[in-house]
Amino acid sequence: MSLEKITGIIPPMVTPFDSEGRVDETLHRADVRALLATNVHGLAVCGSTGEGHAITTDETRQITAVTVEETDGRIPIVAGIITNSTQAAIERAKAVEDLGVAALQVTPVHYLFRPEDDAMVQHFDSLAQATGLPIIIYNVVPWSYLSPELLVRILRDVDGVIGVKQSAGDMKLLADLLFLTDTDWANKKGVRILSAVDALLYPSFSLGAHGSVAAILTAVPELCVDLWNAVREGDHGRALILHVMLLRVWNAIFADNLPANVRTAMKIQGRDGGFPRAPMPQSSPEQIKMIDEALSAAQEVKFS
Repeated sequence: MSLEKITGIIPPMVTPFDSEGRVDETLHRADVRALLATNVHGLAVCGSTGEGHAITTDETRQITAVTVEETDGRIPIVAGIITNSTQAAIERAKAVEDLGVAALQVTPVHYLFRPEDDAMVQHFDSLAQATGLPIIIYNVVPWSYLSPELLVRILRDVDGVIGVKQSAGDMKLLADLLFLTDTDWANKKGVRILSAVDALLYPSFSLGAHGSVAAILTAVPELCVDLWNAVREGDHGRALILHVMLLRVWNAIFADNLPANVRTAMKIQGRDGGFPRAPMPQSSPEQIKMIDEALSAAQEVKFS
């Protein structure tokens, strides 16, 4: 699949667990079909929203395989890897290597100790050499955060790394990354810069981000597809209205139990995301009320 297909609205799916903490494959298949019906441009699995830090390698393969099967080649699938060593990342990559995913979305290590820059480059280089799959760096871990300059170094020097999912609230970092990759070498390589600045997707798209993988997309996919289309069509009046509605939804769901709150947003709209995996708590009554109010306001835009 061409790397150019990795673009637009790519919701990071929740992983549905039952009340005993087991993966609920039936619910996952149903949500894949529900998201396909909203005209999203791709799907990501086993990322932060999917609690990729809390699932096993076998579960990663199971979830990824089910998603690929249900989409049947209609849109690209990005498989998440959240591990704490190069060896573990390679093991997980090999577990999904034969399934037909478009790319891997890989975090730096997320435990306490940050590798130095050279070790960080080596981490992604070793992973790229061990698998034939394209790699998107998921730049999200606060104490292992990669600067735009280090990201560009890895993009230039490591053949298999083809993109970055930029996950921080600072638009300057995203703007710098887009600026530094607006080059002939990056265009030739097909570099993908994806925004996970959930609160600021409108300016992200306006600045030239190739798309987004962000929790807000899973909570309200239709609004996000509408925003993407509005920006591409130059309809900035509608894009601004959508931005305000999405910001309200984001402010309602953003918390330490974000994946649980995404499930609450899904449930209110008729999609069942199951339970979060312990010890993550479900949404509190106060959170449910805030999310319901934000979604009610968003419905007025959706149907206007």
